[in-house]
Parts: sequence; C-alpha cells; structure tokens
Amino acid sequence: MRLCLVEDDLAIGSSLHAGLRSCGFTVDWVQDGETAEDTLRVTDYTTVLLDIGLPGKSGLDVLNALRSRGNDTPVIILSARDRVADRINGLDSGADDYLPKPFDLDELTARIRALRRRRGGRTSTLMRHGQIVFDPARQAVSYRGATVSLRSRELAFLAALMEEPGKVLSRSQLIDRVYGWDTDIESNAVEFHIHALRQKLSAGAIRNMRGVGYFLADEPAA
Repeated sequence: MRLCLVEDDLAIGSSLHAGLRSCGFTVDWVQDGETAEDTLRVTDYTTVLLDIGLPGKSGLDVLNALRSRGNDTPVIILSARDRVADRINGLDSGADDYLPKPFDLDELTARIRALRRRRGGRTSTLMRHGQIVFDPARQAVSYRGATVSLRSRELAFLAALMEEPGKVLSRSQLIDRVYGWDTDIESNAVEFHIHALRQKLSAGAIRNMRGVGYFLADEPAA
C-alpha cells in the first residue's frame, strides 16, 4: 500500500516514515499544505495521513480541496488537537478517521488496514484469492496451505495484485503502487519480482496479458 504522509514536524515525520516503511508500506512524505495539495492532484494513494497544523495551507484546507474534486481516497487525520469539537470538525470535513497525537504505531497501522477492508468490502482481516492467503497484519503469505517466505518487495507486489484480484495492472500501475519517490527503480524491476513470485507460488499463479500487464489467475484447488 502506498501512503501519503503529510506532517511538518521533522521528528514525528521521520519516525512515522521509517516506522510505516518497516511495516511494509510505501510512504511519500510531504511537509506543507501546498505541496500536499499538489501531490494529491497527480498521485493516487491508498490512504492519506494528514496533520492539521501545516505551513502554507492547513490540513483541513487540503482535505476540503481533495473532497471538492470528488477524490474519495481514505484520509486519517493525525493531530495534537484532541478536543471532541476538533475531532467532529475533522470527520465532518471529510476525514474517515481521526487519531489524536501521541499515538501508537501499531494502532495507526491497524486503522489503515481497517479502512482498506471497508473500502474493499471485506469482513475478514485476511486477503484471499484462490489458493493464496495474505495476512496484512503479519505480512505473512500462504499458498495451498503452506507458508511462503517472501521478501518485502515481493510482498508489496503481491499485495498490490491482491487489492484488486483478477484486475490487470500495467507495469506503470504496479510501479506507482509499490515504489515511492525516494526509490531507485531498475528497468526490469517489475519483471524480476513477478518472476520471483511465480517461483515461490507457482508459474500459473500470476499471469501476463501481453502488452497490458499482470493479474492473479483463478487456479483450481489442489
């Protein structure tokens, strides 16, 4: 999942950036309201983590602009403003959740996963497609009942495909969902990681629609 973190406090921002990446998320970090608004106009994210007190434009201004464009990307406000009135205002302005600072990283990641479940219409905490089961909380995968050990980037590619199982994702779409701004991407990165996934799952688990992209196949039960 690719997140946009909007936080001007350097200590909080760097800690969240590192912590979220260690949990398997791809994170782009911006530090002022105007940059956040410009970024959200041109880049699609799974979730936006938004501080309110920002230089340039406030987080609520950024949120109002996002919603006025019809963009329904889930937004979690992260703010030191913890009065009930502040939370009500944030939620009524279009936020999907409101988490007062300070907070625990584990709670934040659980809220992100909960938003994704609701957005995807899932009730289970597990993501399933055919014989593949992915547990986002534990970053664990099983295939045909057996645990599969995947590297972090392989997990990210599999998670991107499992977000919309059966949908064909182009090379550029996969890159957008898996890589952040601060990552150097080799020319054969997508093909390399898809090949690794096929070796660890099966050759038929991920298919290629020539000239279009990759998708999770509907494999028969063993």
